[in-house]
Amino acid sequence: MGLDKQHIRDKYRKLRAGLSDEELAQKSQQITCRVKDFISSHPELSHYHLFFPIAKQREINTFPIKDFLDSEGASVYTSRVSQHAVVMETLKLNPDTRFELDSWGIPLPLDFELVDSSGIQAIFIPLLAFDKSGNRIGFGKGYYDSFLSQLPPFVLKVGLSVFPPEYHIPSESHDIPLDYCITPENILIF
Repeated sequence: MGLDKQHIRDKYRKLRAGLSDEELAQKSQQITCRVKDFISSHPELSHYHLFFPIAKQREINTFPIKDFLDSEGASVYTSRVSQHAVVMETLKLNPDTRFELDSWGIPLPLDFELVDSSGIQAIFIPLLAFDKSGNRIGFGKGYYDSFLSQLPPFVLKVGLSVFPPEYHIPSESHDIPLDYCITPENILIF
């Protein structure tokens, strides 16, 4: 019998909280190396959507990934929650984009171009846990599920995880699984 989503969410929040700053920095660096391998193996992709880390949630530092994508000449996008509705808007960044923290501690760009999401070819997704079938659990707000449901099915969905997969995570019909997940040690394909 699989664990329910809230139990898994709680388990991985505790595991993250238990990581020292040094461990998180090392795992972030290892994931960045795997991401570079992933990007190098997909020369057909040049439009990447990236999340930026919420420090209090102990998320992976993705700023080095942005730097690498910029150095490769890729188009880099991120999102913010719209002020008018609970949806995510797509923001196209430039290499010298500056960031500031919003009230939730989310790094938001100060300079960007508001665009539609139709140009995105791959999206790096924050998550707490994932399983061997590509099912994922985030923080439970549903922003990414809603955003992913609006993207064309060919967009590659790539999770970034500090931890290895669970055997099984319960999923529902509206859940959109990952195509890949990158951990410090591996690039998993589903």
